[in-house]
Amino acid sequence: MPQFAANLSMLYQEHAFLDRFAAAAADGFTAVEYLFPYPFSASDIAAQLQQHGLKQVLFNAPPGDWDAGERGLACLPGREAEFRQGFAQALDYAHTLACPRIHVMAGLLPAGSSRESLRPLYEANLAWAAAQAASVGLDVLIEPINTRDMPGFYLNRQAQAHATVQAVGAPNLKVQMDLYHCQVMEGDLAMKLRQYLPTGRVGHIQIAGVPERHEPDMGEINFAYVFALLDGLGYTGHVGCEYRPRRGAVPGGTSAGLGWLRQAQQLQNK
Repeated sequence: MPQFAANLSMLYQEHAFLDRFAAAAADGFTAVEYLFPYPFSASDIAAQLQQHGLKQVLFNAPPGDWDAGERGLACLPGREAEFRQGFAQALDYAHTLACPRIHVMAGLLPAGSSRESLRPLYEANLAWAAAQAASVGLDVLIEPINTRDMPGFYLNRQAQAHATVQAVGAPNLKVQMDLYHCQVMEGDLAMKLRQYLPTGRVGHIQIAGVPERHEPDMGEINFAYVFALLDGLGYTGHVGCEYRPRRGAVPGGTSAGLGWLRQAQQLQNK
């Protein structure tokens, strides 16, 4: 059975952010991920990780002005200096948090731009980031995101992401394979996993139910089958639980929806 990481940006919103670590540990998670740590000091987050015996497995580099709708800087012309400054900040946090990987969001296509015209800049930014991360033993991840949830995002499909990784040629640049986004855009998840996991280019996996992005026991994906397949393919990394609890941000909301996790843990302990 895979190792699961609670995404603290989406789960446990009934708690303040720094209280979500305790809640995740109480529910049996041993690892966490989230979008952005930057509103909090790295030392405060590290203290939560240590206190609750949790491993930090992933967070995102700064995405630009998130509140204004920006979703990454890596493909944006004229933002190279800001991209580098933000990635340096991410490396500092990763060092303090002992986090082995950083997700770099590509960004939204600027008006009048094409993916092909932006490709050299995107790949150059990723090559630079991968070199910086390699010097301290970290991986850089890129993630295809579906066009329904994030219209205009530069990176949408698995083949596009893997072609980018191959073009850059850095061994520590890998794909963050979110099965929710992959199902929305492409489907055929089992064959995609069989195709891409053996390449060694998949650095992290995330899950959510489709189509509502709730718990993985809701919707059209048979995750029991997927988890068994991951085991069969020898995947030893974490699976990030990046979904919106269907009960909403109310006391007990996230924990009440974790029947799927308890079932998985029982199978693992047999």
